[in-house]
Amino acid sequence: MVPGLEVKFAGGAPVLTDGQMIEGYASLFGLTDQGGDAVAPGAFGASLARLAAKGDKVRMLWQHDPQKPIGVWDEISEDEKGLWVKGRLLPEVALAREAAALIQAGAIDGLSIGYRTIRAERDQKGRRVLAEVELWEVSLVTFPMLPEAKVGRKDSDDLREFAALFSAATEALRV
Repeated sequence: MVPGLEVKFAGGAPVLTDGQMIEGYASLFGLTDQGGDAVAPGAFGASLARLAAKGDKVRMLWQHDPQKPIGVWDEISEDEKGLWVKGRLLPEVALAREAAALIQAGAIDGLSIGYRTIRAERDQKGRRVLAEVELWEVSLVTFPMLPEAKVGRKDSDDLREFAALFSAATEALRV
């Protein structure tokens, strides 16, 4: 097994190279997840500030299992699109090496957040909009609740426009 990895995209598929970094959007603002929730811009800010003040970190887990940490998130920030994460899978952890192999094969590319809702409100569409959350962890997952939350480069094609079109088409089919 390769001792380290870096996830990059070539022709839309993840490719692992030297290094051990992964990055992507763990949440995208304004998109409705499969549970009917959407995250508002700024929802993570207070939580990230509290963690930084305590010297604590958001955990990197495998499939939301608190007994299966697989790496560390070195950078987590909000930008105009959503919650951006960048971190390292730890090659010393067997499950992290397995995750690397699955990413390399294209079998897994989902990111998902684990959090506690602090403040939410309903919008005109009936969605619960998360205005503030306490972020606990970001996991690599097989099936993210928000399908657009994936491992990938920050400068990759903007999936937000495609996701909005897809969401609109889905809504139109429901009517």
